Amino acid sequence: MQERQRRSFTEEYKRQAAELVVSSGRSITSVGKELGLRDSVLRRWVEKLRHVPASATRRPATQAAPMPADQAAEIARLREENERLRMERDILKKSNRDLCRNTDMSFRFIEDHRDAYPVRLMCAVLGVSAAGYYAWRERPASARTTTNTALLASIRQVHQDSGGRYGSPRIHAAMRAQGGGVSRGRIERLMHRHGIRAIMAAPRRVRTTDSRHGMPIASNLIERHFAAAAPNLIWLADITYIPTAEGWLYLAAIMDLFSRKIVGWAMRDHMQVELASSALTMAIRQQRPEAGLIHHSDRGVQYASQDYRAVLSTAGITASMSRKADCYDNAPMESFFHTLKTELVHHRQYETRAEAQRDIFTFIEGFYNRIRLHSAIGYIAPIEMELKTA
Repeated sequence: MQERQRRSFTEEYKRQAAELVVSSGRSITSVGKELGLRDSVLRRWVEKLRHVPASATRRPATQAAPMPADQAAEIARLREENERLRMERDILKKSNRDLCRNTDMSFRFIEDHRDAYPVRLMCAVLGVSAAGYYAWRERPASARTTTNTALLASIRQVHQDSGGRYGSPRIHAAMRAQGGGVSRGRIERLMHRHGIRAIMAAPRRVRTTDSRHGMPIASNLIERHFAAAAPNLIWLADITYIPTAEGWLYLAAIMDLFSRKIVGWAMRDHMQVELASSALTMAIRQQRPEAGLIHHSDRGVQYASQDYRAVLSTAGITASMSRKADCYDNAPMESFFHTLKTELVHHRQYETRAEAQRDIFTFIEGFYNRIRLHSAIGYIAPIEMELKTA
């Protein structure tokens, strides 16, 4: 059993937490609860941040000239037409193709979306009569329908709480943890029927590993055996990229293999050694591992550099490296980056690196480490897995 140690935070962590309060307008208590921080601690960080003067000011808005009445009326008509076309497109996109051939399912879809779209518009798009829908609606609900309605509400709540990131396996695990005894198959059928699915997106590729160097290469001590008996025995490290309008933002992360918790991270506008070493420093400072821990990474110049190896050596950490150009040798880290991209990054358009940093900080520290159910550790959150040995 490991003793729980007092948390230690880097200046980057403190700044990101304080910026989350300031930029989002949320209360210190709300953000503190999300990140597992005491109000007094987070308040000190916010007060320190607010003493830094703003670097930019807003330009005064200019008043536009009045628009002629006939032009304004035409614009209003076009906007109304565009809104109707948008709703028709959304209805067709959200409804399953089979709905147009199954009147009962069409009526169910209309009932589920009647607060979002006009009933008559949905009836026209799906090819059913409004009178038939209202007659169907007046029929008494069966016991099965009543149960499914309550179950669907629970599914939607869990899906919403996860930010739309959970599919049926994690929703089933979350509901089971809450005491629900429904089968995963039934959850899958209801999710499919009502168009509830986990958000996904196609990845974009950027090269982050430069192994063309003459620096020392460590042996592969993991050999794809991705298991650890306790926290702080094996760490995995890697670097990925985030697109923004200002250019790439690079994220270096350290994962504890036992809990799958991200124990260290750093974000910069470059991929130099300092990026990787900052993430490692955070991990060492927060976890305080004993000597003998194995650190596994790719053969990138950042991890093979003298400066990085010096940090490892000082902490008594043993280096391990994947085979050349073999991403499967560091599969759990690849899986984390895939999760980050498909559940967050590919659904955002970041104007600035600072905006991306705040979003990623919230995802890692507020959601991934503390809330997200991880399939590799029995559908519990990494922080819960880590605390099992405390």
